[in-house]
Amino acid sequence: MRIEELCADVLMFVGDAYESVATAFIDGRNVLLIDALGSEADAQWLRAVLCDRMDLSVRLIATTHFMSDHIAGLTRFPEAWVMAHRHHRHTFLSQNRPVAAFYREPDLVLDNMALRWGRHQLRFLFNPGKTMDHVSVDVPTADLAFAGDNIVGNIVYLSKADPLLQRAAIGRIGQFGRRRIVGGHIGVFDAPVLDHALHYLERIQESVVRILLTEPMDEAPYRIKAIRIEDCIAPQVEPTAFEQEWHQNNLDVIVAQSVFALDASLAAVRSAA
Repeated sequence: MRIEELCADVLMFVGDAYESVATAFIDGRNVLLIDALGSEADAQWLRAVLCDRMDLSVRLIATTHFMSDHIAGLTRFPEAWVMAHRHHRHTFLSQNRPVAAFYREPDLVLDNMALRWGRHQLRFLFNPGKTMDHVSVDVPTADLAFAGDNIVGNIVYLSKADPLLQRAAIGRIGQFGRRRIVGGHIGVFDAPVLDHALHYLERIQESVVRILLTEPMDEAPYRIKAIRIEDCIAPQVEPTAFEQEWHQNNLDVIVAQSVFALDASLAAVRSAA
């Protein structure tokens, strides 16, 4: 678990579970959290640092999306209000492994809104991509944008997602024009990470569609699971161990959930026309 100062009054916490990220905006003794880490142990650590060690009070927790690996701390801060998009239950129920113990009904439900916290203006934008409740957060006063799980470092994660929505969501985050991007996992990145994620999404889609169009049906799953991250990642980007792990998860998901099967069908129709 680690802590990184993004500004004098903005701290980023990265937990052990899934390298999930939570970010604290500090106004005096009051804290606004964006996301709340991915395990009970990490959530306890977060509370210990903020409340016990720093003597701060978490007043509001804003979620980028309502998946269990980002909301473990909601119940650890009962005094805080929770804010989520109105489609939060859809996302929670659509998970592969929802953790009911982490669920807490939001106090505030939103589509789009702006909020001032201390010296910072936070703009919350409904930005469906990886999930249907995704909210991106633009913080011009800190030159930060929060992507949630619309990116996973320099790649994307495809489980139960529409790649077209993901592509559009990443593009909208880029339109904020911020120099630093906070992901739902791993940490903070320079702005080119958005282009890297789009590059990965385009390349893995091209590879899968090509296999589905050219390989026998019984051979295609094996060929898909053999796609190398080096053939998908952006040039000059060295994939981290976390990105390599989730690339392998992507390959399993693509086979199990028939991701890009529609794209392959549409490509076949265009080719025959």
